[in-house]
Amino acid sequence: MQCPHCESENIHVIDTTHDTKGGIRRRRECEDCKQRFSTYERLILSTPLIIKKDNTREEFDRQKLLEGLHLACTKRPVSAEKIERLAGEIEAKLQHMTKLEISSQVIGDMVIEGLRELDDIAYIRFASVYLPLENLNAIRDEIDRQLEHKGEKV
Repeated sequence: MQCPHCESENIHVIDTTHDTKGGIRRRRECEDCKQRFSTYERLILSTPLIIKKDNTREEFDRQKLLEGLHLACTKRPVSAEKIERLAGEIEAKLQHMTKLEISSQVIGDMVIEGLRELDDIAYIRFASVYLPLENLNAIRDEIDRQLEHKGEKV
């Protein structure tokens, strides 16, 4: 570990806390320049390969998942912490599956269920792309289903 300020390797840990994102946050101080900084450590478990619609396979990419969640939640009152938590929950579910490969649809289903609880507009944004909503009536029907799910009158 090198100090990001002076590149010294003479660093010690001041504080260690378990982070809500599923990792460990360490507060560090450089002995030479006395600057402080934080590092995050996250256990990396294996996730199944993702089978795309065209039958190609790729590694699970947490960053790609986060980008999709951020896009759905753009200009919505959803904190970065809640988005990170949802991504972490999805990743943890994938890691606990016993399969070596899963369909990308499984991840899409997890995302849509997570967004359904997180934010109505983000859910509809994602659903309009993910679900086969081919016209305005289909989108209206999905909005009505979401309102019923939330217990609101249609």
